[in-house]
Amino acid sequence: MTRGMEVDSIADRILSRAGDARRFIIAVAGPPGSGKSTLGAALTEALTAHGEKTALVPMDGFHFDDAVLRERGLAGRKGSPESFDFAGFHTLLKRVRAGEPDVAIPLFDRSIELSRAAAAIVAQDARLIVVEGNYLLLGEKPWSALAELFDFSIYMDVPRAELERRLLARWAHHGRDAAAARHWLETNDLPNADRVAKRRRTSDIVIQNV
Repeated sequence: MTRGMEVDSIADRILSRAGDARRFIIAVAGPPGSGKSTLGAALTEALTAHGEKTALVPMDGFHFDDAVLRERGLAGRKGSPESFDFAGFHTLLKRVRAGEPDVAIPLFDRSIELSRAAAAIVAQDARLIVVEGNYLLLGEKPWSALAELFDFSIYMDVPRAELERRLLARWAHHGRDAAAARHWLETNDLPNADRVAKRRRTSDIVIQNV
């Protein structure tokens, strides 16, 4: 099955499940480097092509600022569950779930490693909302409280060796030398990936993304 066919098949399944719901929220979860952002964007595009009003909400906009991470002793664990503003993210998803008008969301800009506040809007008439992030299916408190907010869930299952390859390439692209990239991978990215994989809740779909 090609990637385009796979996305179309998932979109069809979502539309079937959504029925005539006024608002339907889809979670796309997986470890860092698994392809969540790519799938989230592709699904949003596919659902829009079906004539649906859609919106994409990335969890990464809720990263704590580096200054806050330093204050909390988490500078070396950026991207871990503890390095996100869970309360803010949870509140935003509840507002989205309730269908509030024009909900502003932050977006993370990896080129500057900062979140940009109110960088996008979830319109009130958006029926299908795609949310993507590492910890949407994490079976740990407080993250497990998100379960009641999702109507459909997808987990990206990628072999650890492939995650390692992708993440090293990502950090090289962003200018880290090989030693720094390897250190970050082993002390941060892979522990985060292992936590996602070992402690995830069940999902409606598991994608073997190799």
